[in-house]
Amino acid sequence: MTGRLYGVGLGPGDPELITVKAARLIGAADVVAFHAARHGRSVARSVAAPYLREGQVEELLVYPVTTETTDHPGGYQGAIDEFYESAAARLAAHLDAGRDVVVLAEGDPFFYGSYMHMHKRLAHRYPTEVVPGVTSVSGAAAAVGRPLVERDEVLTVLPGTLGADALAERLAGTDSAAVMKLGRTFPEVREAFDRAGVLDRALYVERATTNQQRTLPLADVDPASVPYFSLALLPSPLTGEMPVPCRPAPGGGQVGEVVIVGLGPGARHWTTPEAADALTCADVLVGYGPYLARVPVNPRQERYPSDNRVEADRAAHALELARSGRRVAVVSSGDPGVFAMAAAVLEVAGRPEFAGVPVRVVPGLTAAQAVAARVGAPLGHDFCVLSLSDVLKPWDVVVDRLRHAAAADLVIALYNPRSRHRPHQLGEAQKVLLENRSPDTVVVVGRDVGGPEERLTVTTLGDLDPTTVDMRCLVLIGSSQTRVGSAGAVWTPRTYPA
Repeated sequence: MTGRLYGVGLGPGDPELITVKAARLIGAADVVAFHAARHGRSVARSVAAPYLREGQVEELLVYPVTTETTDHPGGYQGAIDEFYESAAARLAAHLDAGRDVVVLAEGDPFFYGSYMHMHKRLAHRYPTEVVPGVTSVSGAAAAVGRPLVERDEVLTVLPGTLGADALAERLAGTDSAAVMKLGRTFPEVREAFDRAGVLDRALYVERATTNQQRTLPLADVDPASVPYFSLALLPSPLTGEMPVPCRPAPGGGQVGEVVIVGLGPGARHWTTPEAADALTCADVLVGYGPYLARVPVNPRQERYPSDNRVEADRAAHALELARSGRRVAVVSSGDPGVFAMAAAVLEVAGRPEFAGVPVRVVPGLTAAQAVAARVGAPLGHDFCVLSLSDVLKPWDVVVDRLRHAAAADLVIALYNPRSRHRPHQLGEAQKVLLENRSPDTVVVVGRDVGGPEERLTVTTLGDLDPTTVDMRCLVLIGSSQTRVGSAGAVWTPRTYPA
C-alpha cells in the first residue's frame, strides 16, 4: 500500500480562510511539503502553521532560482525542470513507504499554483486528491469590497508576465479583470491599464486578507513597493464608484511594540524568516545607518538612522514610538543579543515611563557562526566570545578575560578587533594570548563575510598581522586542538585529550 498525495489549497493568506477539510488533512498528514525561494521563508507554511502538529515530517522544496540568473546548462527552464523532478522524487519516496503527503499551495492548487508540477509527475502513480482553496482573486475582491462580475459580464484572469501590449489588448476587451504575478512586472502592468483606458477604475491589493494587507487605487502605487504577492483588479463597471475599505491603523492610545531584529552577518539569505517577517510588519525602522541600509526600502515605513554610539538614545526613541502605538523594529547586524541592541533596549525599557511597552527579541545568525561555517567547524568544541572594545568596560578587564580564556584553552571569537580609535589593542591582545598559546595556534580572520567584499584568511597567532584587521572583521583564535585539513578546512575536534 502506498501513501496518498494531497494537493491542499490554503486560501489567500488568512489562516481562518483555510477550509475545514484542508485543516483536517494538514493535521493528519505524515509529511507536509511546501515551496520556498532560496531565502527559505515559506508563505504556505506560515499560513498552515496553526494546523501543523508535532512529529510531522516537513519537506522544504527550495527553488534553485526565482528571479536570479543561473549557470544551469538548460537555462532557467532546465534548472526549474530538474528541481521539480528532484522534488517529485523526494515525495515519491515517502509515498512508496506508505506515508501520506500533503503539498501546501497558496490560494488554490490548480490556480497558478506550484502544486500542479507535483501533480503532473505523481498523480498517475499514486492515489491523489486535490482540495480547492479560496483564490487570491476572491480574497482581493473581498478586501476592496467590490464585486468582480455580475449578470453576463466576463472576468479575465491574466498573468502580469504577458507584457504591456498583450495585457492592454485583453484589458480593453473585457468587463472585469484580475492581473496576477506583479512585483517586477508592475510598471508594464500599470502601463497596460493606462493604454486600455481603465486605469482610473483599477485597484491594487497587496497580501490580501493578511495583517499586512494594503489596498489603494492602482494609479497611486509606487512601483518600488510592489511585492510578488499582490494583484491588480479591474472590478465590474456595473458596481459604479465604491469606496475602497481601509484597514484601521494603530493609534488612539494603543501601545505598539518594539521588536529587536537581527539581520545576520551580511547576505540576505542569512536573515531568518522570523526576522524578515518582523521587518515587513513594522511601521518604523530604527537603527545604525549602515545596518538600516541593508533593509529594502518600503515607502509606507518611516526610518530613523543614527550613529553607532547613541544606543541608549536610539532605544529610548524606539520605545517612545511604540508607546504612541507604532510597531517599531530596532535593527541590528548579526544577533541583537550579541554585542548589539537587545541589551541596550531592555536596559532603557526598565525605566518607569516605558512600563507596559512590549519588547521582544528576534535572534539572528552571528558573525562568529558565519565565519566558522565559511572555513569549516572551528567552534566544534568549547569556545567563548569576547569584544576588544573598551568603550563600555576597562581595558584591564579585557586583558584579564583574554588571559583566562587563553589559559582555559578555549577557542576565542574576537568582536570589535581593531578600529581607528583603538588601532593598538589587537596587537596587545595578540601578545597576551601568546603568553599561554603557541605561535602555531590557528587563527581565522573573516572580513565582510556574506557581503560583497568577503575575504577569509587562515594564519597563525604568531604570523597574524593586526594592521590587516578592521572593524568589519571577526577574528577566531583556535585552541591547542584546532586543526587545518589538507583541503584547507579548519575544525576543532569534539573530543579533548585527558
